[in-house]
Amino acid sequence: VEIDGSFGDSDGLKESGSKKRVRSESCNASSSKACREKLRRDRLNDKFMELGSILEPGRPPKADKSAILIDAVRKVTQLRGEAQKLKDSNTSLQERIKELKSEKNELRDEKQRLKAEKERLEQQLKAMNAQPSFMPPAPPAIPAAFAAAPGQAPGNKLVPLIGYPGVAMWQFMPPAAVDTSQDHVLRPPVA
Repeated sequence: VEIDGSFGDSDGLKESGSKKRVRSESCNASSSKACREKLRRDRLNDKFMELGSILEPGRPPKADKSAILIDAVRKVTQLRGEAQKLKDSNTSLQERIKELKSEKNELRDEKQRLKAEKERLEQQLKAMNAQPSFMPPAPPAIPAAFAAAPGQAPGNKLVPLIGYPGVAMWQFMPPAAVDTSQDHVLRPPVA
């Protein structure tokens, strides 16, 4: 009696040195319930290995399904917490953006108002600096009545200070000359 060579590849025998049974290539979708269940388990195992490699990319994948599930739950919980923090941060940043936009609009309005006020003040200043029609364009020459008398020496001329009516001349003096706090020391009263 001849022994068929395919007998050694059956489902019932184990590979040498392996604890798993050899996968039968004869199982397909139309085969028995046991073959379909085996294919489902194999797909689940593949997905567990893929999930393990995704959770810890640098390490070799874990074979323990419970450890893979524990890691997956921990990672999902951690990611949910981070997502909630990011949502809260996003909400607070959106509120801050709204506040800054309203502040920007207020500052823009204030800038326009200040610009209009500046232009108004510049026009007022130009109007004040323009010479009024009742004032002469330049100070008049000293009248002949104040010229030196025939017998008076030229160095002793009395020259009056002619100013504009209604304008105090002290405004045009340096502040040190206007300061009167040290007058009693610098110029003692004459007895």
